[in-house]
Amino acid sequence: MAELDGPRLAPLSKGAAKQLVVFLHGYGANGQDLIGLGSEWQKLLPEAAFVSPDAPETLPMSPMGGYQWFGLTMRDPNERWVGVNKAAPLLNEFVDKELARHGLDDSSLSLVGFSQGTMMALHVGLRRPKPLRAIVGYSGMLAGPEHIDESPINKVPVFLAHGTADDVIPVQAMHVTREILANKDFSVEWHESRGVGHGIDMDGLRLGGQFLRSAFDGKLNSD
Repeated sequence: MAELDGPRLAPLSKGAAKQLVVFLHGYGANGQDLIGLGSEWQKLLPEAAFVSPDAPETLPMSPMGGYQWFGLTMRDPNERWVGVNKAAPLLNEFVDKELARHGLDDSSLSLVGFSQGTMMALHVGLRRPKPLRAIVGYSGMLAGPEHIDESPINKVPVFLAHGTADDVIPVQAMHVTREILANKDFSVEWHESRGVGHGIDMDGLRLGGQFLRSAFDGKLNSD
């Protein structure tokens, strides 16, 4: 399987990156889908480098060249858990190389996901060998929540946002995720985007950026 790659944004400061933000796109999209969030957040995070890799699998039967982190049939209740575990090693390898590229470690890393990318961000971000700085998840959920106690996890600050009119992944999935994490003593902030479907509105974008800035500034507790 080919190595991951995708669009990048250098720090607005023009200097060496002091933080790294990795975007993980949703099912059927590609890295270009989220890299624009980096442009929106550069003024908040002028010393951050941004990267948005394409997921490892080409979407079957897709004429537009979309990608998936793992296949989704919605017929097997276990497929999300199997899927995140299958995709995790390749994503971890990519993240390790990006950190090395900038001379950074996990304390300077944040993962930002959308939909299926949020599943990946939560799965990988909680299980990295060392705690990263923060996780931001839009319109997604925790894959395999029943497995939360099966491996060591790091208590990373998490921000979740979800549209109340989402007909792809219902907003209740966000609340289930935050309750599971809160019960494990995670620091979890969340936002309902009223009337928004499966997407990111300006309030969610603004709050996610502010959360990352607070995390990188050391103003958020990890537990």
